[in-house]
Amino acid sequence: MKSSIDNPALLLVDDDPVYCQVLARALARRGFMVETAHDVPAALIRLEDRAPQFAVVDLNLPGASGLTLVQALRGRNPAARIVVLTGYASIATAVEAIKLGATYYLAKPADADEIVTALLSGAAGNPDVEVLPRPMSVNRLEWEHLQKVLTECAGNISEASRRLGMHRRSLQRKLKKRPARS
Repeated sequence: MKSSIDNPALLLVDDDPVYCQVLARALARRGFMVETAHDVPAALIRLEDRAPQFAVVDLNLPGASGLTLVQALRGRNPAARIVVLTGYASIATAVEAIKLGATYYLAKPADADEIVTALLSGAAGNPDVEVLPRPMSVNRLEWEHLQKVLTECAGNISEASRRLGMHRRSLQRKLKKRPARS
């Protein structure tokens, strides 16, 4: 049996049980000791037992956002490497995730190899990343603005809808759609 140094502890939090199970198996095959949770309260219970060296957290969880979990993970283990996964990527949530202590922010679908690379890479950002010459589309700008306001309201859809001057259900429908491409 390998030591815990050979099998680092990883907490995987995703509300999709099938995706979580498949990803947990793939990460275990790559040498991690994986514990899973499907929401923030269950993940916080796992944190009481031990502070993992690595974590993969879905942003969009039932109840509290995955961002609250990033903060809790960072508090338990300041050296933890945390990857935030989301199917609803936005600039606002990426910035907040990094501010709260996430190491990387990946858009779904991300495979296990991409996640492991993000977890283990100690490299700094790439200053040579390509800057797009064209501005974002109006639909993408709307999506980014909705995400920014929602983040300012700590994920409270009712408060965000009041600030935006739109009906709460209209905002919920817009948020459930995938973001427009650039």
